[in-house]
Amino acid sequence: MRAKAKINLSLHIKGRRSDGYHDLESLVAFAGVGDTLTFQPAPELSLVVSGPFASVCGAPDSNLVVSAALAFQRHFGAVKLGKFHLIKRLPVASGIGGGSADAAAALRLLAGANAISLDDPRLMVAAREIGADVPVCLFSQARMMRGTGEILDKPLKLPPLFTVLVNPAVPVSTSAVFAKIGLQKGEVLKFAAHPEIIETSFDQTLRILQKSRNDMEDAASFIAPVIGHVLNVLMAARGCRLARMSGSGATCFAVFESCRQAATAAKVLRRDHPGWWVKATVLR
Repeated sequence: MRAKAKINLSLHIKGRRSDGYHDLESLVAFAGVGDTLTFQPAPELSLVVSGPFASVCGAPDSNLVVSAALAFQRHFGAVKLGKFHLIKRLPVASGIGGGSADAAAALRLLAGANAISLDDPRLMVAAREIGADVPVCLFSQARMMRGTGEILDKPLKLPPLFTVLVNPAVPVSTSAVFAKIGLQKGEVLKFAAHPEIIETSFDQTLRILQKSRNDMEDAASFIAPVIGHVLNVLMAARGCRLARMSGSGATCFAVFESCRQAATAAKVLRRDHPGWWVKATVLR
């Protein structure tokens, strides 16, 4: 099962709640690239990780796939668990929800193996317990997510967005970015509201996106200055209509007018920056 990369096309911070969590608004879309997770029922829960980024995933016991399986068991009782195999193709700590997508894929696989509908509300409760991005990854559909990720608007049918994803091989901690932003508990920000998202044409969608922003971009760029360099390189690419950081970074994306322009830009980026992770894809 594919665990698709989650891209924050926008990310507005509305403030910090009294419980310490940040209140967000974000338009999320999903890429055609991702990790792959398979499952085989077995008496014991286990996880094997392979792939290009397996060595930086940490111990299997701390992986969100295992956390998802345990959360599933807590909410559904006597269920089939078993062996998971994760092929880790997405960079970690990169702002594209790789671990959350893996956890969501684990929930979907377990639901199928146990004849549980994906509409069962307990599945969403389990997703919320695992992490803020897991609920939106459960169905991998473009939509607005709000609050700490627990509030999901109805799915959106965005036009295909031909995109290049770039990660400069620098992990960025989400908690470090929030610390750099430095909001106090109860502090509310009064920046411009997120523009209304409507199902419309490519050009109109881009105009809407250009009125939005990622409020974590400046702080993340301070922590990892290479993010600014990546954004400058992407903005200079022919056909680029929008370049922005996703999530808390360091992955950045650029939206192009055509599939050919995105593919050409990706080819040039791989040639000029062989240490960067570069993927041409379509966001939906």
